[in-house]
Amino acid sequence: MIMCDSDNERLVMRFFLTLSKGDLEGVRALLHDDACWSAQVRDVPGAGAHRGKDEIVDKFLAPVRGLFVAGDPKLQINTMGSKGAFVFAETRGVGRLADGRTYDNRYAWAIELSGNKILEIREYMDSHYVMKLLGS
Repeated sequence: MIMCDSDNERLVMRFFLTLSKGDLEGVRALLHDDACWSAQVRDVPGAGAHRGKDEIVDKFLAPVRGLFVAGDPKLQINTMGSKGAFVFAETRGVGRLADGRTYDNRYAWAIELSGNKILEIREYMDSHYVMKLLGS
């Protein structure tokens, strides 16, 4: 288990745990009103920037999580560190796709916080792996 060294790291840990449970309303509560989630990939479901907590949850996270069995994928935190308002993490997303296939991908995150809320998320993943799974 990763040990958190700051309040910002604890907030990001709570975010990952909440997301891993599939608790989208809990995720919404952790986001700043002006939040932006940028999936730093091309040509995969959810690619690009999503602005505002409602768009992030309703138009981005809900459809992406719909590609998986309920409650997946789970994020396992490998490393985490912070500098001021920024928290950086490496995670592994594991679970099952809706069709039963195994999902096991690696992620890196740069997360900016403001006023005890998540303001900006930059998500990096192995998009080649995702495209192979989706048959493209």
